Amino acid sequence: MRGSRTTPQAHDFPSVAAARVDSVRDLDEAEATCRACPRLVAWREEAGRVKRRAFRDWEYWARPVPGFGPPDAPLAIIGLAPAAHGGNRTGRIFTGDPSGNALYAALYDLGLASQPLATHCDDGMELYGVRITVPVHCAPPANRPTTTERDTCRPWLARELELLRPTLRAIVALGGFAWQSLLPVLTATGWQVPRPRPAFGHGAHAQLTDAQGERVLHLIGGYHPSQRNMSTRTLTPAMLRDVLRRGATIAEVPVRRPPA
Repeated sequence: MRGSRTTPQAHDFPSVAAARVDSVRDLDEAEATCRACPRLVAWREEAGRVKRRAFRDWEYWARPVPGFGPPDAPLAIIGLAPAAHGGNRTGRIFTGDPSGNALYAALYDLGLASQPLATHCDDGMELYGVRITVPVHCAPPANRPTTTERDTCRPWLARELELLRPTLRAIVALGGFAWQSLLPVLTATGWQVPRPRPAFGHGAHAQLTDAQGERVLHLIGGYHPSQRNMSTRTLTPAMLRDVLRRGATIAEVPVRRPPA
């Protein structure tokens, strides 16, 4: 009796597709076709149809937003998810919203980005030794992905970190969501996470080793440059630069001292 074949379901797509890609470029292309989470698909596409008044002339990206930066970066920066009228509009992570304005300005000040402002995916922005990515690649309602959505999206992040592994020395996790999302991914990709699990905090630092104890990966926590955190000065531009400089220094990416 011939066995029946099971048709892959939409929620299986990230795990199946991520396992098949062999380069960061191919991963980015595969991510952009994902429709695994119905709530996120509906929200990102609705945002692209309704639009904000200020962006009514834009043709929104309205798809999953891939990571950005060189595929051999020694430093990775992990955020939360695209903003509905930021990355979901521009097609580049942390671009076109207040969080991105703060992040790219800090990276520029440190010599890690080619310009201080990211406006759209063809604006000429380049990153030097840094790759930015997220645990959830679709814009979530109220910036709050569910646990199921985070876990469904996890294979994309796991594969991205596997592809970056030959050069990766440090990760800066911006926000508690990024930190907590990263720990199981790092465990699954062969890094030994300390016990008890390190707690998130601005400036928190944990060292992970590979199974052979031959390589070290540094995980650094920093507050997310959300509009609320920046407006309340929970996070200041100087604090953001300092945590990014720390990550870049550990990763041995050359930085410059920003003007006073």
